[in-house]
Amino acid sequence: MDRSHPSQWKYESPDIPGFHEVITPNNSPCRETWAFRLNLPKGQSHKLFHRQLELNAMVVTGQVHISHQTGRHTLNKHDSFYVPACQKVDLVATKDAVLYIGGAVYEGTGQFFTRTYDLTLPLGDIHQVHGNPPYQREVFMTLAQQDAGSRLICGITRGEPGKWTSWPPHQHSNDLEEIYCYFDIPSPQTAFHFSSREAGAFEHIHPVSTGDFVVIPEGYHPTCGMPGVLSCYFWIMAAFSKKSRRYDLAVNDPNFNL
Repeated sequence: MDRSHPSQWKYESPDIPGFHEVITPNNSPCRETWAFRLNLPKGQSHKLFHRQLELNAMVVTGQVHISHQTGRHTLNKHDSFYVPACQKVDLVATKDAVLYIGGAVYEGTGQFFTRTYDLTLPLGDIHQVHGNPPYQREVFMTLAQQDAGSRLICGITRGEPGKWTSWPPHQHSNDLEEIYCYFDIPSPQTAFHFSSREAGAFEHIHPVSTGDFVVIPEGYHPTCGMPGVLSCYFWIMAAFSKKSRRYDLAVNDPNFNL
């Protein structure tokens, strides 16, 4: 199997209860990025801890109570938290819950925090709108570059029904790699993830629904929903160095730049 080819960049995350390691540098072409899924039925608990990775977790569905050395919190759909390596978070599901979790090597920068998903926030560092119709999308940063962190930047993107996101096609191959973790697209509803290592071309198109993860180790990666479907995903971006922990390094494909 040639994992470097875009046709191999889609991973199906498990929907059975438990903590699942979906994407790592050992099973993918990613060098710096990890993606996990935690399925926690109501009443069950999980201890989240990693010795090497900083983690940013987003509640896809349900509700969880979390306990950290700094206090206790209740997280609902699309709320999130960040935890550095070697710090424990205890989670208890008060409703059947699914969490997507991004990881990257922790290098001593970053401190625990939670973030409430709030689209009434004024536009700024956390709540953003990117692009223009028909490729306008709303972005909510679960871990912004302005937040203390080592390698990770993460967020939620929601497109418009049947419209494009991540357009114009762009790449940040020299500085960061990324994973798109799709949600709120129940099968048979479908969005489409376009992957290409070459400008002006689409090497492969992945149909994606809730639970599908697509790696972006390099190249261009626009998405589009089928008619009436929003392309929604939790994106996990890991920088190759602290210096490139920025989301303004993207280079647009000149063939499609608008």
